[in-house]
Amino acid sequence: MTDKAMLTIGTQSFELPIIKGTTGPDVVDVRKWYADSDTFTFDPGFTSTASCESKITFIDGDAGVLLHRGYPIDQLAEKSSFLEVSYLLLHGELPSAAEREKFETTITRRTMLHAQFDRFFEGFRRDAHPMAVMTGAVGALSAFYADSINVDDPIEREISAHRLIAKMPTIAARAFKYTIGQPFISPRNDLTYAENFLRMCFAVPAEDYKPNPILTRAMDRIFILHADHEQNASTSTVRLAGSSGAHPFACIAAGIACLWGPSHGGANQEALEMLEQIGTVDKIPEFIQGVKDRKYKLMGFGHRVYKNFDPRAKVMQKTCHEVLGELGVNDPLLEVAMELEKIALSDPYFIDRKLYPNIDFYSGITLRAMGFPTNMFTVLFALARTVGWISQWKEMFEDPGRKIGRPRQLYTGATFRDYTPIDKRG
Repeated sequence: MTDKAMLTIGTQSFELPIIKGTTGPDVVDVRKWYADSDTFTFDPGFTSTASCESKITFIDGDAGVLLHRGYPIDQLAEKSSFLEVSYLLLHGELPSAAEREKFETTITRRTMLHAQFDRFFEGFRRDAHPMAVMTGAVGALSAFYADSINVDDPIEREISAHRLIAKMPTIAARAFKYTIGQPFISPRNDLTYAENFLRMCFAVPAEDYKPNPILTRAMDRIFILHADHEQNASTSTVRLAGSSGAHPFACIAAGIACLWGPSHGGANQEALEMLEQIGTVDKIPEFIQGVKDRKYKLMGFGHRVYKNFDPRAKVMQKTCHEVLGELGVNDPLLEVAMELEKIALSDPYFIDRKLYPNIDFYSGITLRAMGFPTNMFTVLFALARTVGWISQWKEMFEDPGRKIGRPRQLYTGATFRDYTPIDKRG
């Protein structure tokens, strides 16, 4: 027997079906609520609303759990590779050895961009933010790869998914190279996904980039840890854009634009800017007191979803220390970060409020140590999140109950009134 929720308005009572998932909270089905009751539900920010049904990612914020297709994020980050996780998100199961090899080959051989595409970057100012370049460049892919944008064809959807996963590192690296005035570096088929990306970012014609296994693994982990995160703002944007039948390149460009917001993808950049504000280790006590007095904002600590700890942060913490140890970086800001981490993990103020360092805190430090400027942090986030976006987009199109997104509103403006001619308005 299906459970029901009862809701009473005045003298009328309404039965609402309760739908159970495999895990996590049940949901009250309000799809017929407006038709039956002539009222809307009100949920600004959709924080208590399930906007879709999905089998991809599960989050339990209270318990600090993040699962991709049922697999814990820490196991995937430690034991898997980004392309294997990409296959998992797209197809629902981990690949066999043959499936993994075929998928990796498919992605590797699609990393190049159309020769004319490189000239597209010249339309941007050199000082343009790399995220601005990314948004425009990804949207422009439809002009170069128009043979795979029929959203009703499952084969074309798959081709577009492969192209986006494959070409995003190339676009991201070009956005980086363009803003620093260096020539573009083409991808190579003999390198892994992470090796290729790092080489395209840091190689120059005068000297090739030699992959460092520690840095390569760190980059791969960063990609895995950012691959998907349920129905966040950018993912919901991709689904909403896709619900109209828009082609996948436009949908992903919309997701990138949303991710650019400082409250979303820009958090690791803000964490590093906070460290710059502190400046030196000796100023940390003053800053901590300022946080307690609500004079300063504490960035990179705590999380909106994870109420105890961010399960991604543990892996990112380990990765961060591995990178710093490998590079032997002598950076005052990194010293500030490590000291702030130590205080946060021991100070009752932080512990009582569960303000543990989150993934943004550690990823910003790690990326800085690897040589990325702060304006590239969100670009790397977008690169990694592309596979999550396209998996969610693909799942949406495979749902027979798919509808165009159409949120409603509580209207509080003027009611009906007649137009007043301008000469009678006083």
